Amino acid sequence: MSGRRDNNDHGQRGRTEPTLGRLDDLDSPAPVDDGLPKIVVDEPRRRAPGAPPPRRSGGGKRGWLLPVLVLVLIGGGTVLWLQQDRLRNLVPSTELNDVLGQANQALAAGRLDGSDGDSARELFEKARAQQPDNDQARDGLRRVGQAEVARADAALTAGRYDEAETALNAARELLGGGSDVERLTQQLAQARNPQAQTETLIDQAQTAFAAGKFDGDDGAGALYRRVLDADKTNTVAARGLDKVGDALAAQARQAIAAGDKAKADALVDRIAVLVPGYAELPSLRASQAETKKQDNQAVNDLLQQGGDALRAGRFTGDGDDNALARFRAVLATDPENAAAKAGLGQIAQALIVQANAALDSNDNTQASHLLDEAEKLAPKSAELAATRSRLPGRTKPSAPGTGTAAAGNATPEASMAVSPEQAARVASMVRQAQAAAGRGDIMTPPGESAYDLYRGALAIDGNNDAARAGLQSLPSQVERQFQQALGNGNLPRAEDLFGTLADLAPGDTGQVDLRRRLASAWIDQGLERASAGDQSNALQALEHARRLEPNDPRLQMAYSRVGRAH
Repeated sequence: MSGRRDNNDHGQRGRTEPTLGRLDDLDSPAPVDDGLPKIVVDEPRRRAPGAPPPRRSGGGKRGWLLPVLVLVLIGGGTVLWLQQDRLRNLVPSTELNDVLGQANQALAAGRLDGSDGDSARELFEKARAQQPDNDQARDGLRRVGQAEVARADAALTAGRYDEAETALNAARELLGGGSDVERLTQQLAQARNPQAQTETLIDQAQTAFAAGKFDGDDGAGALYRRVLDADKTNTVAARGLDKVGDALAAQARQAIAAGDKAKADALVDRIAVLVPGYAELPSLRASQAETKKQDNQAVNDLLQQGGDALRAGRFTGDGDDNALARFRAVLATDPENAAAKAGLGQIAQALIVQANAALDSNDNTQASHLLDEAEKLAPKSAELAATRSRLPGRTKPSAPGTGTAAAGNATPEASMAVSPEQAARVASMVRQAQAAAGRGDIMTPPGESAYDLYRGALAIDGNNDAARAGLQSLPSQVERQFQQALGNGNLPRAEDLFGTLADLAPGDTGQVDLRRRLASAWIDQGLERASAGDQSNALQALEHARRLEPNDPRLQMAYSRVGRAH
């Protein structure tokens, strides 16, 4: 059996021997199956003359993409490498977040420092160790330092000097020092050495006196007063305080001679606070009383003339025969005269009444002019704002506290029609205003007070009855809150509400009695504080009363009693 395999034998598997084929078939036009594998080779084609060059494949045009892609990858890698710390902060870390949460809880609970690992300082430092550039950890340590400053201040006030020193040391480590830390450190040193503190205060007082600085928190009078409050037997401070009284008394007499009543009153009252037992104080009071007696006659005449002009309807004008000119003349002599201020409010109210009448007669120009005049006298009047909303072509209210923009210079709104969306907005603002009034947020905070919300609602819908009625009801609500604060003995709150009432309803004659009651309550509180030995707060209470009712007959008696108690 032959070892060669027949080329035509496909039934058996075996080795194929190479052959050259038939040489005679080379010139054969038809392909001849020579039994070899077929190989196709692309040969360049000849281009016919005039034919366009062959189009290249897309790979040639995209050849520039590869180097650009390489550059982009290199640039992105560089950015990532440079920003790795910041990017690391963006990756959430459960453990780090847990530590920060525990640290914040410890800070809120007052566990500032310790050695058990559960204090705010230890936990924030642990978080910073995990991620040195973490902003929350850095800010947390700063807040711990500030809390240590507050703890040191409280401990120093309570006389716990060791605790104050420990807290200050911790604050210094966390904050790197600071003005508060240094101030408390000095106070702590002075508290532990009261003799050194006394000497320091006396040196400061003598320096201030030599510089002519008698009044103020860092003036000679206040510094000597601090020494005497701590040591009533200190003769150096007592003599120094008498010298301060002499200097202030000389200034007061000069002011009286020059007719500067306000300055004289302030100086005499200051002497009564700093040197209650000053020997010349009674004669200064007598000089004040004589001057007031002369001024009072002139003031009373002007007030009478102003009231007559007001009743006669001569509210304003170019000359001096009108209520406005008379009341302003009073205020030029006595800037705090309550009757003259009330007179200006009454003029404003009269002008508003005239403006409403003009609106009823469709005389919008006259109404606008009258409201502009009233606004100069009572810019925060609730009735003024309510009436202003009736003007056609009204503008939105101006910034809180500045009054409403003058309608004569206004640009009319595009349309007086109120859309459903605007109506819903107005209703919401009215509800917010009612809630704000109930909370006592009458004039503040700006934009969220009842006054501003009602005005804002009327700026959208000037015919909204609920907004106008709410605005007009504010004075009565403020008066009720005033009565409640006065009855509870919360005099600072009552005084604040009284000022609000004077702004909202200027010229209301009922405020005269409210002012007197408030001043009397301050006098009572001053006498109570004096009986308890709290002269500083007693004198502050009397200052409140003096600003409200300087001619109260009980006031001078109260000043004398506070001085004797001291």
